[in-house]
Amino acid sequence: MANPSLLILPGDGIGPEVMAEVKKIIDWYGDKRGLRFDVSEDLVGGAAYDAHGTPLADATMAKAQEVDAVLLGAVGGPKYDKLDFSVKPERGLLRLRKEMDLFSNLRPAQCFDALADFSSLKKEVVAGLDIMIVRELTSGVYFGEPRGIFTEGNERVGINTQRYTESEIARVARSAFELARRRGNKVCSMEKANVMESGILWREVVQKVHDEEYPDVELSHMYADAGAMQLCRWPKQFDVIVTDNLFGDLLSDAAAMLTGSLGMLPSASLGAPMANGRPKALYEPVHGSAPDIAGQGKANPIACILSFAMALRYSFDQGAEADRLEKAVEKVLADGVRTADLMGPEGGKPVSTAEMGNAVVAALDASL
Repeated sequence: MANPSLLILPGDGIGPEVMAEVKKIIDWYGDKRGLRFDVSEDLVGGAAYDAHGTPLADATMAKAQEVDAVLLGAVGGPKYDKLDFSVKPERGLLRLRKEMDLFSNLRPAQCFDALADFSSLKKEVVAGLDIMIVRELTSGVYFGEPRGIFTEGNERVGINTQRYTESEIARVARSAFELARRRGNKVCSMEKANVMESGILWREVVQKVHDEEYPDVELSHMYADAGAMQLCRWPKQFDVIVTDNLFGDLLSDAAAMLTGSLGMLPSASLGAPMANGRPKALYEPVHGSAPDIAGQGKANPIACILSFAMALRYSFDQGAEADRLEKAVEKVLADGVRTADLMGPEGGKPVSTAEMGNAVVAALDASL
């Protein structure tokens, strides 16, 4: 049987640095667990623009469609700020999401016990936090038409259109309900049904999918702005949150800081099942390319490592090995190993990106 295939797209800024540590983990699984992958590597974002004049070459897009999973680092940087919007690095990532039809974006917010003091909230509010935000990823205001900047009379007008079909809402709702059945069996759907027609439709469709297909799952509805407030007040009231593209973008970044650092949070973007029954999938850390620290060995690779753990779980049916990797990360943090972003007021000497990766590999060794 052929090895599962994995396309690595390191991207820009700290992307190549954090991805180098994931490669160590991939090699460890091949050497120590007999779990081998056919790994290929290519360019995305600014790196692709520099090489090909486009943030994602057609050949790379075709490769992404063929593999079992894509693992991406980060895209963007100030060097590309003046490029035309159509070729900015971020367009490469958006093309991957759109053409692979990765409609369900899973963003966990988990607070490891060792980092509970690093959140801006009180320790008792965040300790033990484990929630999942399911964000619709391929429709809504980021993709709706008409869009653009137009001239009306004597001034310019910027237009973006919030647009959702019933089927687009229903499929991401199913993704959230299925996930909830494997977790706390509770879903909170967030929208703005009080002021937006798309929000009214969202609430109606989610409720219909629940009533007809998932009556065993507890469902609640909440306005997205109230949801943001509740995430800061008492986040542990939630298990799975499902929401649209724009609100999901905002709420997941707010949830990210509950855990103490953006450098800790992975994500999975899942699509429809392929012929092998597994979903098309792209895995990436939530953080950006952090050009201010790129090339300095200061980046935290944990979010990218945990993104690979999500790939083990959702694309490669290796839930036990995903648990092993997540527990290795937890052990490293409990042992006090910290990159610069995780240093507390007591100070100390942070480890480098490579040293953090090596520490996770050592914890994996200890798990055998």
